[in-house]
Amino acid sequence: MSDELIAGGADADGTLSRSPRYVFTPPIDIYETEDGLGLMADLPGVTPETLDLEVQDNKLTLYGRVAPYVPAEARLIHREYEIGDYLRSFILSEDVDHDRITARLSDGVLTVELPRSERSKPRKIRIETG
Repeated sequence: MSDELIAGGADADGTLSRSPRYVFTPPIDIYETEDGLGLMADLPGVTPETLDLEVQDNKLTLYGRVAPYVPAEARLIHREYEIGDYLRSFILSEDVDHDRITARLSDGVLTVELPRSERSKPRKIRIETG
């Protein structure tokens, strides 16, 4: 499921490439916990070095670059696996504490924890009598 074909992109080492590259919208799951939200995105072929995750103006953006793999001594003669980059953005709730966001990449799955700020967590209010 490719979203678009761009005129160029970045190779795994970060250098710009002039060859066309596909940009995919990765599938995600979002879950809620007592402490906030969690997000899981499938990013096969992405490594921590080729993944950018940033928050700016309440917008979380992930961009993962995937480089085609061919052994140094080999010559590619046929490819069916589409190589492309991953790009996805989300508008965050005002309740998310940006300073405490954490991320982990394991086996091609990115997990991002989006904790609620302390002020937005529910709290019990004690009721006093007259």
